[in-house]
Amino acid sequence: MKTLMGYIAGLLFGLGLALAGMTDPARVLGFLDLFGAWDPTLMFVLGGAVVTTFIGYRIVFRQETPLIGETFQLPTRQDLDARLIGGAALFGIGWGLSGYCPGPAIASIAGLTAPLFAMLVAMVAGWFLARAIPARS
Repeated sequence: MKTLMGYIAGLLFGLGLALAGMTDPARVLGFLDLFGAWDPTLMFVLGGAVVTTFIGYRIVFRQETPLIGETFQLPTRQDLDARLIGGAALFGIGWGLSGYCPGPAIASIAGLTAPLFAMLVAMVAGWFLARAIPARS
C-alpha cells in the first residue's frame, strides 16, 4: 500500500507540474528574466507549494500516526553544512542555465531534446559526485 501511495503522490506531483507549465523550460527562464519578458507563473507554483507544505505539516503535527505507514519521517537535521549549501548552489545554477528542475525534467523525458539530455546527464553525474563526497555525521 505504501508503494502505491508513493506512485499516486508522484503522479499527482507530475500532473501538477505539467498543468502549471513547469515542464517548459522557457517558462522557468522567463521567470528569471526580470528585465525582459518576465513570466510570474513560477511564483504562483512556488506559492502553492509553500501553502500546501504549511498546511500539510500542520496536519502531520496533529496526528499520532500516518494514514499509510507506521511512523512519520520528518527531517531532524537543522544545521547548514558545505554539502547542503554547495548542493543548493549547484541546483540553482543548473536550474537557471537549463530551465529544468529534476521533477519536470524527468516528466519531460518523452520529448527528449539535446538540452534536456545534457541536464539529465549532469544531474546523474551530480548524484555520483554527492555520494563521493564524505558526509559529516
